[in-house]
Amino acid sequence: MEYNSMKSDPINILIVEDNPADAELTIRALTKNNITDRLYLVIDGEEALDYIFATGPFEGRNVLIQPKVIFLDLKLPKINGLEVLKKVKEDPVTCMIPVVIITSSREHKDIESAYKLGANGYIVKPVDFESFMSAIVQTGQFWLKVNELPANF
Repeated sequence: MEYNSMKSDPINILIVEDNPADAELTIRALTKNNITDRLYLVIDGEEALDYIFATGPFEGRNVLIQPKVIFLDLKLPKINGLEVLKKVKEDPVTCMIPVVIITSSREHKDIESAYKLGANGYIVKPVDFESFMSAIVQTGQFWLKVNELPANF
């Protein structure tokens, strides 16, 4: 689902989130705070990989035009977030895309696995609304406004 007022421009953030409430809060936090107006939401791991690698329903999308950052949930239908992360980081075309895990899992094995696979950050979703919104805003500001990306992004 596209949230992009400039449809011909590449997106800045790919959000991979199956929980509609969390997806809506993430989108609202980023757009309300003018972090970005170019977002794309996918709801499972398979759709995420199709988008990133321009396959399936996204065949024909220019795979060289990638998001500046991917916000990735771990507990996803079809293909879990760790598998998505692994495939993104293994591929020479996509390996430099920053991937930030945004999940409810505080399990040590999930955190360790994510970093071993190349995650650029790991955020545990706060339970309360204000903390969740603040975490998303701060993360978006860092990756889109503070962090310096390679020239081809």
